[in-house]
Order: sequence, then structure tokens, then C-alpha cells
Amino acid sequence: MITIYHNPRCQKSRTALQHIESLDTDVKIVEYLKNPPSVKELKEVLKLLQLKPVDLVRKKEPLFVSKYKDGSYSDTQWIKILVENPILIERPIVINGDKAIIARDEVSLKKIKYYKIY
Repeated sequence: MITIYHNPRCQKSRTALQHIESLDTDVKIVEYLKNPPSVKELKEVLKLLQLKPVDLVRKKEPLFVSKYKDGSYSDTQWIKILVENPILIERPIVINGDKAIIARDEVSLKKIKYYKIY
């Protein structure tokens, strides 16, 4: 089963979901703005992505620019910020087994299909 952290209002997220659905596999859709991940879930996603929390932040998002851009935060603080403000989480995140990617471009989408994410 492939899991996608999805925002239906985001074109890149919709494109990734369409691509996944074309693979004839089970898909779990997590609308993370409606159902934000817990701290534990976000830590697991970060581990699969092999990223630090700050690397998952949408830095062009107005909330980031207005509230967090000039701050200095620890990993623990960033995780709390992301859980409390899921709009700041980069999307779409696609998880397949023990691998995950941020599927924002065609190269990433091809990894899902041909390499089962790696």
C-alpha cells in the first residue's frame, strides 16, 4: 500500500495522487490539513524521508514568512510547529513501505512507479 499525505487544493499533490492511482495499487490518502500527523507520526515520516524537520517546512508559505522566517528553532520545536501548523508541511509526501519521498516533480513520480520509491 502507498500512503500519500495529500492536499486536494494543491496541483502537485493532485498530480501525484493521480499518478499513484494509475499504478493499480492500494492507496491510503491522508488529508493532513484536516487530520494533522501526531508528533510520533511526523517523526516517523521524517525518518523515512531522511530529513530534518526544518527541511520539511514550506518556506514560501505566508505563515512561515510572517511568523517563523527569522527564528531559530530546534528539531523538537520544528516538529511541534509543523504538527500545530500542518500548512507548513511540504507536500505531497508519498510513503511506500520503508521509503518516502516528497513527490513534487516528474522525476519523483517516476521513482514511485519504476523503483517503488528507490
